[in-house]
Amino acid sequence: MTVTRRTALLGGLAFAVSGCAPGYRGPDRSVTIAAGEQGGFYLAFAEVLAAELNRAEPRLHCAAVPTEASVANVERVRDGKADLGLVLADVAQSALAGRPPFPAPVPLRALGRVYENYLQLVVRADDGVTDLRALAGRPVSVGAGGSGAAQLGDRLFAAAGVAVEARHLPLAEAIAALAARRIDALLWSGGLPTPALAELNRTTPLALLPLASVIPRLRAEHGPVYEQVQVPAGAYPGVGAPATIGVANLLVCAPALPPDVAAAVVRVLAGRAADLVPAQAVGTQFLDVRTLIGTQPVPLHPGAADTYRALHG
Repeated sequence: MTVTRRTALLGGLAFAVSGCAPGYRGPDRSVTIAAGEQGGFYLAFAEVLAAELNRAEPRLHCAAVPTEASVANVERVRDGKADLGLVLADVAQSALAGRPPFPAPVPLRALGRVYENYLQLVVRADDGVTDLRALAGRPVSVGAGGSGAAQLGDRLFAAAGVAVEARHLPLAEAIAALAARRIDALLWSGGLPTPALAELNRTTPLALLPLASVIPRLRAEHGPVYEQVQVPAGAYPGVGAPATIGVANLLVCAPALPPDVAAAVVRVLAGRAADLVPAQAVGTQFLDVRTLIGTQPVPLHPGAADTYRALHG
C-alpha cells in the first residue's frame, strides 16, 4: 500500500489523539450540547458526539439536549445554559456582529467545523412544483422560530423576490402539515438525510427544489458563508440530486469554556471522526479532520487551537 501524505497525517493524528500521558484522567465536569429538533440531524449528531465523549473522557459527563436549533443554541451558550452548541455559520456571523435576531454582539469561540449543512426546500412530488418561484403566495413553513432555517429562509425568499405565506413550524408539525396539504412546502436546514424527512418520503414521495441560482445574490448581500452544494444521489430515494445552498455547521462555545474541556472535545472530534456520523447518514455525511479548523467567521477557542497544533505536530 502506498503511504500518502494524507494517510500519514491521519495516522499520526489518530496516534496523537489516543496517546494520552500515563495517569491522564481528563476534566471532571458536566457538559451540555445544545443540539436541535427531534427527527433532525443536529440532535442525532450531538447524541453520537456526547456518547463518544463519554467513552473517551469518563469524567466528562456529556449530554445532548433538543432545542429549536442555531439561534436558540447561541442564546443558550450566551446565557450559560449550554456549554456547547451546534450553530450555522451564517447565524454565528449575525451573533458576532450583533445583527438581528441578536440585539447585541455575542462572543463565541469554535471547537470545530463539524459538517456541511444543506438547505432543503421540500415539496410533495405529486404537487408538480419544480421552482421556488411557483410558491409565491402559497403557505410555506420557513423553519421553527429560533432556527437557522428561519433566518436563511427570510434571506432566501427576499433574494429570490418571492413572497410566500410564511409559517414558523417545528419540523414535526411542518411534516404533518405538508403530508396533510395544509402547507405547500417546508424549508429545512440540516444534514443528509434528515431522518424525519426520510421517513416521510417513504409514505409521501417528496421533491427538493434547486436553490443554487439564488447563491450569488445571497453572497453579495451576506458574504461567503453560503456555497453551492450537491445533494448526494440516493440521500432520499427517488428525490434526485439538485444543487442547493450549503452552510458550514460549527460546534461553538463561550470564550470562558475551560481549555482542558475544549482540548478533550477536540481530541474526540479529530481522533474519532469516523465514529461521529449517525447511522442513517453513513455514506452521505462525514466529518473531515482536514477541515475541522475552518471555523470562519468564529475564531477557534485557544484550548482548541493549541490542541490542533499539538495533534498536527
